[in-house]
Amino acid sequence: MTTMIFTIRDNSLTSDPEMTPSSPRLRVREVLPDLFLGFHATGPLNSLTDVPGVLVHTQSIHRPAGHDPARPVSVINTGVTTILPRRDWFEKGCYSAVFSFNGSGELTGSHWINETGLLNSPIVLTNSFGVGACYDGIYRYAVREYGDKVTGLVDWFLLPVVGETYDGYLNDIGAMPVTADMVVKGIEQASAEKVKEGNTGGGTGMTTMGFKAGTGSASRKVDAIIRGHRTEFTIGALVQSNFGKPRNLRFGPAPVGRILKKEKDEHKNAGNVPERKKDGSIIVILATDAPLHPTQLQRLIKRATVGIARTGGFGSNSSGDIFLAFSTAAEVPREPPIRDGMTPLQAQFTANVELGVDVVQDTTINGLFEAAAEAVEESILNALCMAETMEGPNGARVEAIDLEKLKSIVERYDGGR
Repeated sequence: MTTMIFTIRDNSLTSDPEMTPSSPRLRVREVLPDLFLGFHATGPLNSLTDVPGVLVHTQSIHRPAGHDPARPVSVINTGVTTILPRRDWFEKGCYSAVFSFNGSGELTGSHWINETGLLNSPIVLTNSFGVGACYDGIYRYAVREYGDKVTGLVDWFLLPVVGETYDGYLNDIGAMPVTADMVVKGIEQASAEKVKEGNTGGGTGMTTMGFKAGTGSASRKVDAIIRGHRTEFTIGALVQSNFGKPRNLRFGPAPVGRILKKEKDEHKNAGNVPERKKDGSIIVILATDAPLHPTQLQRLIKRATVGIARTGGFGSNSSGDIFLAFSTAAEVPREPPIRDGMTPLQAQFTANVELGVDVVQDTTINGLFEAAAEAVEESILNALCMAETMEGPNGARVEAIDLEKLKSIVERYDGGR
């Protein structure tokens, strides 16, 4: 997976190699090797891209104060995350499902997924004001690639899937720097590399429970029974984490948020740094190669709430907690086959029974439910551990969680076991 960081040089937008953090950031398993994060083994990358065929790309935009004379305190910290359920997402749909834990947010295309159980779009995550540009970007790519090569006309149906969380504390969200071209690039360059975490992609300017967070990912390997045979499958999670209150943060049994908040309250100085006024949101994407039909996927994606709750989230009134799951096991063709001299219209009224689809037996699905909760929990903790301190407009600042303090606190609670 490729990550691009954009900065301003000579009043022009340029791409740089990924910025080096001032102090090393580590994933939660590296910081807390004894913390219990579940019963299931991780995939080789411990990432959404462990699910075969799933591709990801992130782009971030950073512009310091003073780059725009018309907006003197404007600071840009935002971006785009592009997820492809498979490279040929346009012609071969995936079974999919969505779930709204709390609906103060947006996931475009969700009505059609609820109606059909099918995903025929990239999944793009960004900030709340970038939804329109990302929606446009998916269409621009599809028109270029799947429009008539002579006339440019299109005769197909597509509802782009775009999710958002609000980054207006650390980002001048009203500047609206996300563009359709970023999405086109994201679709073109998505890869199976490990997802970059923390201040990356759509999560660039996001915070979680009082600390800098953003993008996080994890995966699990799970046994299931198909046609009476035991088979191993992968489930991967990606979160854009931007929710919660500091007092609620937990790492396993340790009430990390309460302890650090108490410490901060005892030592805080009187300053003019603005405080964030409300809770944010979280978008969760679950992918699996286990053959699940849409009803099973809806059951699976509801278990994201368990992973969120383990870290301290509860779905506040102002939080947009919206989740999507998809399975890559079945390849559902966009159009039915046209045979025996049928017209395309006739084919639409002819039942096609040739698509054979295996499904996991419901009596063996508990492992997938458990793994989904584990992967979401770990993804959120990875977002927190990998994020770096960030400054935003008008003096706003959110600190990264102190990994040494975190380690000390969790180890006091029975080593995290």
